[in-house]
Amino acid sequence: MPGMHGAGRLPFDVHNALTQWDLSPFPLLVLVAVLAVAAWYLRAASRLSARGHPWRTKRTVSFIAGLAAVDLALQSPVATFSMGYFQSHVVQHLLLMVVGPPLLAMGAPMTLALQTSGRVAKVRLLKVLNSRPFQVLTHPLPVWVLYYLSMFAFFLTFALGFAMDHMWVMDLVNLAFLGASTLFWWPIVGLDPIPHWRMGHGVRLTSLLVGVPIESFLALALLSTSRPAASMYTVGGTHAGAAILWIGAELFTLLALIPVFVQWVRHEERKAARYDAQLDAELAAEPVPATRATARVADHQELPGRVEHVGVRGGAGLVGEDRLRADPHRDDHR
Repeated sequence: MPGMHGAGRLPFDVHNALTQWDLSPFPLLVLVAVLAVAAWYLRAASRLSARGHPWRTKRTVSFIAGLAAVDLALQSPVATFSMGYFQSHVVQHLLLMVVGPPLLAMGAPMTLALQTSGRVAKVRLLKVLNSRPFQVLTHPLPVWVLYYLSMFAFFLTFALGFAMDHMWVMDLVNLAFLGASTLFWWPIVGLDPIPHWRMGHGVRLTSLLVGVPIESFLALALLSTSRPAASMYTVGGTHAGAAILWIGAELFTLLALIPVFVQWVRHEERKAARYDAQLDAELAAEPVPATRATARVADHQELPGRVEHVGVRGGAGLVGEDRLRADPHRDDHR
């Protein structure tokens, strides 16, 4: 089986980079799952469009690209070369943590499921989304800690070597990284409904920016080590992988900041437009008083030779100022 541990270090060349796809049971199971999810998504989007509600093409493209990134990480030569090259192992984790999950979240699969499912399935899905276990599972603090600190525990301890020596453990670790990253990016992208922990745009940007020094510190720790990350890797490969981790993580974080910031600006613009529209509606709904007095004042403003100030007639005569008749040739200064 190509790339299996113990079979020797696979030479890195163009032929192997194109042909060494992993066909062991777990990668094949991943391929079947990816194809099944892609088929459901495309069929659901087509069914929704047939109802007269076209699904956005960019969401479909993002979701399919996210599925492709997951399959590349777990079945392609990237996974095969990870058995002997730490650089490939880092690329695999980047695909599973900063490429695939945000693309999947940009596809808004939960929204698509809620719009196309039957009543029974929709009720069950909403029940899961609003359940207490799901609320605990998606709490931002443990998700944030799991996303950022799990790589420290994995790359800087014996865990990496142990997992690589027991591939079923490595498969579970990869799924755990994918799951934690999905929970992290879901509220960051913010397209799907999140019943309990919807983040503001400022919190989203902060969550991404806080990771910059954390990822940099991990990369520096791997760059400064004098031992390989695991027994099947070399020191040079570990340093090269650390550089890929540093550059890749910071680059994808920067790219992720741009759409989040654009969403924030558009949100504020829509908020200001709604506020202006509300003010206009309130002003339009206020009644304009048209009393007899104001009507007479308006009439007299059109007569420059005679101005009359009208008070309110009481029981003994005018209440307020006296009636004043003014001639334009009369001097008002006494």
